[in-house]
Amino acid sequence: MRTYFNSESCKESQLNSLNPQSWLQVERGKLSKFSSQSSTSSSPSIESFIKVPEPPVQPFFKPGDYVEVLAQIHEELESCSPQEMSNLYLFQYQLFKGLGEAKLMRRSLRSAWLKGSTVYEKLVFGAWLKYERQGEEIISDLLATCGKCAQESGPIDVSSEFDIDRSSSSRETVSMMNGNHILRSVSFKIGHEEIVCDRQKIASLSAPFHAMLNGCFSESLCEHIDLSENNISPLGFRAISKFSMTGSLNEESPNVLLEILFFANKFCCERLKDACERKLASLVSSRDDAVELMECALQENSPVLAASCLQVFLQDLPDCLNDDRVVEIFSHANKQEKMIMAGSASFSLYCLLSEVAMNLDPQSDKSACFLDQLVESAETNRQKLLAFHQLGCVRLLRKEYDEAERLFEASLNAGHTYSVSGLARLGHIRGHRLWAYDKLSSVISSGTPLGWMYLERSLCCEGDKRWEDLEKATELDPTLTYPYMYRAAALMRKRNVPAALAEINRILGFKLALECLELRFCFYLALENYQAAICDVQAILTLSPDYRMFEGRVAASQLRTLVREHVENWTAADCWLQLYDRWSAVDDTGSLSVIYQMLESDAAKGVLYFRQSLLLLRLNCPEAAMRSLQLARQHASTEHERLVYEGWILYDTGHCNEGLQKAEESINIKKSFEAFFLKAYALADSSMDPSCSSTVISLLEEALKCPSDRLRKGQALNNLGSVYVDSGKLDLAADCYINALKIRHTRAHQGLARVYFLRNEKTAAYEEMTKLIEKAQNKASAYEKRSEYCDRESTKADLEMVTHLDPLRLYPYRYRAAVLMDSHKEKEAIAELSRAIVFKADLHLLHLRAAFHEHTGDVLAALCDCRAALSVDPNHREMLELHNRVNSHEP
Repeated sequence: MRTYFNSESCKESQLNSLNPQSWLQVERGKLSKFSSQSSTSSSPSIESFIKVPEPPVQPFFKPGDYVEVLAQIHEELESCSPQEMSNLYLFQYQLFKGLGEAKLMRRSLRSAWLKGSTVYEKLVFGAWLKYERQGEEIISDLLATCGKCAQESGPIDVSSEFDIDRSSSSRETVSMMNGNHILRSVSFKIGHEEIVCDRQKIASLSAPFHAMLNGCFSESLCEHIDLSENNISPLGFRAISKFSMTGSLNEESPNVLLEILFFANKFCCERLKDACERKLASLVSSRDDAVELMECALQENSPVLAASCLQVFLQDLPDCLNDDRVVEIFSHANKQEKMIMAGSASFSLYCLLSEVAMNLDPQSDKSACFLDQLVESAETNRQKLLAFHQLGCVRLLRKEYDEAERLFEASLNAGHTYSVSGLARLGHIRGHRLWAYDKLSSVISSGTPLGWMYLERSLCCEGDKRWEDLEKATELDPTLTYPYMYRAAALMRKRNVPAALAEINRILGFKLALECLELRFCFYLALENYQAAICDVQAILTLSPDYRMFEGRVAASQLRTLVREHVENWTAADCWLQLYDRWSAVDDTGSLSVIYQMLESDAAKGVLYFRQSLLLLRLNCPEAAMRSLQLARQHASTEHERLVYEGWILYDTGHCNEGLQKAEESINIKKSFEAFFLKAYALADSSMDPSCSSTVISLLEEALKCPSDRLRKGQALNNLGSVYVDSGKLDLAADCYINALKIRHTRAHQGLARVYFLRNEKTAAYEEMTKLIEKAQNKASAYEKRSEYCDRESTKADLEMVTHLDPLRLYPYRYRAAVLMDSHKEKEAIAELSRAIVFKADLHLLHLRAAFHEHTGDVLAALCDCRAALSVDPNHREMLELHNRVNSHEP
């Protein structure tokens, strides 16, 4: 979720009159707050200052075995009707959301939109994609400048999506009554005016009119009929008369059209009603229009008009949910009104609305109301378990405990094992800790245990038992942040500073979580290490400029201002020296902090924001990186510089050829290092022709001739060395890497090691990687690469170190599994892959495990992995081949 989903415990816990100022009004040189004399008297105490709130019960779908569920969805997608596809992709989206797979989430949403079989599904999923792409409008604009139209999920012509009802075609009936011909014309009195109409044309509008004018009613013999009491004006009825003659409505005012709509509905004039609501639908252009006309649409059962109003609301998310009139419409719609407004996509609509509302404020009335509607809209078991669980999470936050318990029970009974966490929290709150412990123990023993299960159980106990459960949680799912934070805080309270810092650094080494950076910031404040503290708070502000610390009480920017009073001011020269030091030490977080500080100076901000984006990409923070790139473009000092940043924006969003075009435009204005570098990068990635390497080499050589700083030149030399290696020019590659190392581009050790290895100098390659390990602060990738240059036992040790430093690096699991498979230890090999698959939906891991299952003859398990892998990447050629082969052997 975009905003922090606060836990119940987080809201209930109170800091002992937290005042950050009191921590910062400390003169340098005084004793640490960890001295035995000051620790008992310092205010606030360490225990209240270094506080780790319990993690929230997440409002996500988290099945016991996500691989099995992904496989089921894929299997159903292969055989279901077109009408079922969007709902299946929505469920796939919810599963990927629970796994934290942002790219896969968006792809599932896009598939739901593309496969939408009704206008309602297209509206909902199109708006959902637009909501997810907030802040990315620039990409469409840039593509337009390259002569390419982005595939947008923007507004659609709603009326054209609805078939015109031609069932009530004109009845040119000549009836006889009492032996006389029916009169040709009829005059309708509206107030003081009379409108002469063609009797048969008016009769053809609806069955009631036909019966009245041609049947046994007295009006059939009348030349004059009074319709004054039917809320229609003379102007409105003249338009109706013209419609009866021509079949179309002229340009009428909205008020007249509303009159006609009410009249048509009253007298069952379906063609007239359809034409009228289509006219009204074309006039909906603002939120005010949509609010007014939606009420009419729901009252008069006008789906075309309702859908047009719905589109206006959805295209204005999240802002429209700050309008009480809009919230009222969505919150109080009954079943019939939801059908008029959203058809069969009611569940999808309220999934979207509840997600947006929870992102704004999960405890708000609107979140609860939308989730109530979601529960009412749920039809299938899958929909119900998701709706029950999400509403249970919100009720828990709102301290509506009885209702939360009922909902979590319902979700658990529907098959959502994760909902037991909500029940356990409620038991804890009510003082039934032993009951909660036993409940979780039962879940752990009844199936495959998962990391979150041990985390939840740890909250029900103290001391060694809690520690043991948290260790087990980390073993099963090393991506969970709370266990590291708890252990680090516990060690800090015991004054074991090195161990506490090592524990929090352990997760920050592979997951730059804001809450972990905040905790380490608190550690450094308590230690009065203000230089380190400001480094962390500046990294936090780079990732999230509006972040608030201490359970939302204090803006991070305010704390930075206070901490700055306790550190020395750096000159521009100092900043550059610090940046070189951190860059050379492969300290990406430290580099981020220095750049943040440099941005306060009068230096060229475009270049600095660009460097910031590079670091954020390296730290796996793509959203923050894109924000920095856009700021770089905004602060570009020249046209050619702006074009380079636009090129990188396009390249990073998958538009490689357009990025290349921007680079060429920039070079045409002025030859620059960054333009040549971008062109080389984009060309190497976009061209499948091996001969393009010579062009890439010449571009990088041109770049190195242009002015730039040593940081970027080191990167260019490193890239040039890689191209030389791929071209077999090892001596030239070695020269590039050596020159890069001379200007402190530490990562060049890896390239040089590769050269040594290709020269069959394995010992030299190993030693070169050892130099990188010794210099780099972030060492996981270096250990992984060094593992290729040593014997099997050393390889095993290096890869174990990789998994310890960064459990998200997946090569070590695959290598160990392959070694086990070679040793005919099939069960152990599959278990090694499963160890990572349980917390990471990775195509290669699933592919390898499917192959192992096929090898052992477990066709069903292999097929399950194949289908799950194809949910991750439906077009992977090797996976499709394996799936087809395994599928042919299915009993």
